[in-house]
Amino acid sequence: MTSDTPSDGDIHDDNGTRRIFVDGFWIRYYEPPEETPANHRALIISLTRRAFHHTEAGINTPGRNLDAARRAHEQETDPDRKRVNAAMLAGALFNRATDIFTSVVDLDRRGVTLSREDGLMRECSACFSEAMELGKQVRHYSGEEGIDELWGEPCKAYTMSIANFYNQRYLKIAQTMRSIEATVDAMRAAFVDEANLQELAPLLRAFSASARAHTETSKGDPDFFTIWPRFVAASEHLEQFEPAHACSAWSELKPHYHFCLKLIRDGRNLISYMAGARVPMPVSSRNYHLTLERFIKESAPVLRTARPD
Repeated sequence: MTSDTPSDGDIHDDNGTRRIFVDGFWIRYYEPPEETPANHRALIISLTRRAFHHTEAGINTPGRNLDAARRAHEQETDPDRKRVNAAMLAGALFNRATDIFTSVVDLDRRGVTLSREDGLMRECSACFSEAMELGKQVRHYSGEEGIDELWGEPCKAYTMSIANFYNQRYLKIAQTMRSIEATVDAMRAAFVDEANLQELAPLLRAFSASARAHTETSKGDPDFFTIWPRFVAASEHLEQFEPAHACSAWSELKPHYHFCLKLIRDGRNLISYMAGARVPMPVSSRNYHLTLERFIKESAPVLRTARPD
């Protein structure tokens, strides 16, 4: 190890962009706001909205409907419907907790300070804790898997200082970047190496770089106006990809051909989900990698030998 080797937590300037080194990655750094009740409330509200944005539809239950949501969950007996009721109850609990915390901050502004032992604060904490536990029943909007790491963020922000929460998020972003890279590497091995789709390689490189940039960039950052279009364009290029030689050479191999294109788009979708939520999706990633292994075993050899000279 040399003196130039970065350590976790090191911050440096990269052509005007501050970056922090975390778990092997230099990640765009944002100074945490001052630790005040108002800033803490703003963070929790933002995280709650983000959680609902990336999870299944219909579960953003208003806090005022908490009792109705609980009754419906307790009375439901069908396992599939009960899971959805659990997700709706989790949504109501998160919104109730946020409503309480918002009221507490308003009281603080008027000079009425409540301790963590106050009954209202204990109810807020209990709502967050139960919502986090029920979050295991909440799915990503794709339906691919549960996404309880994202769902638990408002609760973590409630129990942590703002600065500690920011540090925890950098670690999660690093893990997401590593998962994105692993997925792109698996796609390259399956399609570029096995199926000889050389024209796909630069598209994968561009998409990987833009997805990592999207993962680390706040929407409030002025650079988002260049990073988001780059990500969308790279994603569209993968969506539209067609091998130049496919139509004539693979006319009799349509099942293999369509399987190949479907997997490319599935990989694009998986990476988009991870970049948007800023959390790794281990279940979906594992399932996708297993499907790539099936492609390498069954379809890639056929497409490789069918390619014209």
